[in-house]
Amino acid sequence: MNWYLAVLKNYVGFDGRARRQEYWMFSLVSLVIDVVLYSLLLISHSTIFSILIFLYGLAIFLPSLAVFVRRMHDTGRSGWWFFLGLIPLVGAIILLVWLATDGNQGPNRYGPDPKRPEMGQYAGGYPQDPPYPQVGDQFPPRG
Repeated sequence: MNWYLAVLKNYVGFDGRARRQEYWMFSLVSLVIDVVLYSLLLISHSTIFSILIFLYGLAIFLPSLAVFVRRMHDTGRSGWWFFLGLIPLVGAIILLVWLATDGNQGPNRYGPDPKRPEMGQYAGGYPQDPPYPQVGDQFPPRG
């Protein structure tokens, strides 16, 4: 339950990295809450549970998206890969594999390793990704 609450507290934190455990525990608790709400709706046929399901889905949308983006960051990918899920079947399978894959060891361009925070930003070498140009960088003249 602590993982679920931690994600809710960081509900718009799109930067940084999320471990597999954080992502999957949040997903599990969300699934259990959904199953309970839908079961109560099926048993009672009350519109109050339809409203609760809608409100829960609305409340959990941003935290779910944020933890997904942080999970992609842990694997060294951009959060924009979210849109790969729009490709029927294949996109969802690829995303599922990436979500289940262990994150990059050591720091990457999205931050330090959440499994090993003691490693620091550059402990054990430089980040795995090459340096990216920054605003104000000088480039050699074309020619």
